[in-house]
Amino acid sequence: MAGLTAWQSLVGLARIQPGQRVLVHRAAGGVGHLAVQIAKARGAHVIGTASAAKHDLLRGLGVDQPIDYRTRDFAEARPVDVVFDLLGGEYGERSARLVTPGGVLVSACPQDTGVTPDLITRLGIRHAITIVSPSAPDLAQLSALVATGRLTVHVDQVLPLAEAAKAHEIVATGAVTGKLVLVP
Repeated sequence: MAGLTAWQSLVGLARIQPGQRVLVHRAAGGVGHLAVQIAKARGAHVIGTASAAKHDLLRGLGVDQPIDYRTRDFAEARPVDVVFDLLGGEYGERSARLVTPGGVLVSACPQDTGVTPDLITRLGIRHAITIVSPSAPDLAQLSALVATGRLTVHVDQVLPLAEAAKAHEIVATGAVTGKLVLVP
C-alpha cells in the first residue's frame, strides 16, 4: 500500500519528469522513503524533510538536499516543481507557496489538505489528492524497480503479530523510519 501510494502520487498524479525538483515531506517515513526512491528513479532532484538523525539514511536513498524540519524552514527548497505532502494541515498551504506556476502539490491527507481552491488558482498550480487504488500494472512497475535495486524497503522494526497493538502505538508516535513488519 505504501508503494502504491508513492507511485500513484508521484507518477500518476504529479507525472514527475527528469530534472524536476521534488520536495517530499516525511521523507524517512513509510511512504516517504519509497517516494524518494521513485522520484530519483524518474530522474528528479529530490529534497526531503526529516530530522537530522535520519539524513544519512535519506542520502543513501538518493535525497539530494535533506532538510531538518526542526532547525530549518523547508521553504529553503524553493522553487520546486512538485511537493508530495504527507503531513497536511498547515504544511499544505506553506508547501503550495513553494511550487512554481504550473507545478503540482500532491496531498496524501485528503481530510486536511491545508489549501483552498482559491489559493491554488492564485498560485497557478495544480492540486491533486491521493486516493490509492489497487493496480497490477503499478505493482509491476514497483516490482521492476525492486528487481533492479532501485527501490528497497527500509525496515525499522520486526515485531510478532501478537504485538500489533504495540506496533500501532509506535506508528502513532510518527518516529518510525521506513516500515514496521509484523511476523507470525
